[in-house]
Amino acid sequence: MNTYFRDIILQKTGASSLEEKEVIQSLWSGYGAIIRVALKGSRLNSVIVKNIQFPKVQKHPRGWNSVSGHQRKVKSYQVEANWYQQYAQESKARLPKYYGIARQEEEFCLILEDLDAAGFTYRKQSLSWQGIENCLAWLANFHATYLDKNPKGLWPIGTYWHLATRPKELEILKDSVLKDTAPKIDEKLNNCTYKTLVHGDAKLANFCFSSNDEVAGVDFQYVGGGCGMKDVAYFIGSCLLEKDCERLEEKILSTYFFHLHKALGKEHKALEIEWRELYAVAWADFHRFLKGWSPDHWKLNSYSERMTKKVIESL
Repeated sequence: MNTYFRDIILQKTGASSLEEKEVIQSLWSGYGAIIRVALKGSRLNSVIVKNIQFPKVQKHPRGWNSVSGHQRKVKSYQVEANWYQQYAQESKARLPKYYGIARQEEEFCLILEDLDAAGFTYRKQSLSWQGIENCLAWLANFHATYLDKNPKGLWPIGTYWHLATRPKELEILKDSVLKDTAPKIDEKLNNCTYKTLVHGDAKLANFCFSSNDEVAGVDFQYVGGGCGMKDVAYFIGSCLLEKDCERLEEKILSTYFFHLHKALGKEHKALEIEWRELYAVAWADFHRFLKGWSPDHWKLNSYSERMTKKVIESL
């Protein structure tokens, strides 16, 4: 980290000195790293610095290197910066506090709260039902906060897989029926009456847990407008096997809407009716992306196939 960025971090945190303690993870496709920085002389012991560096040579893990892909990633980091600066402080759902940003040419740093220091020290690869419910409650609180919010400076349509940003994946999709129906699936989701801001990448890996399973969310590169079911379906697909997705479907939806109504302070039956009908559509939308992007992906299963078939027949 160069002197300019170090000076900004010291200024924003009130620290007298800092030390880069560890690289927590590299960012997707070589676009930088997430770093834990220890502080001295500050009320904070540490912060997380998301250091974004736009590479001259692109290296996608699955070989998806393109100008459009690069532009999408660049915009995603600009969206995340806008999110923290303009929207994050409103959230009823727990997420990192924002301390500032530093920019210099093709590089910038987001300075964020260290969630480990706040007690959210656990990352999980599987969840008990209580953990699932807590994540659904997090999503419900998030969606309730931003219901009817205009996504200015964010993605007009949230999620990293939405159709307008994935033309190449659609082009090579071998499922011709799904390929032909994809625009209708997209339109069905985008034209819903009730919209909120969706997280856009609400997989299990983007949640941090405390010792008593309280939840905080991270990674807001693909936050934008849309139907909350896109987050719910994507989250469930990231942490449950297909038999459990099917077995627990009604329980998942009832639990989510219980927490959504609670967060809204009232029962919003019209929204629930509309969004329940769009749950399968949200599954089909992600299924379409995944089938084009990675046809052998483990998330492609008989449950998502059945959900998608049901949606296609209804359209």
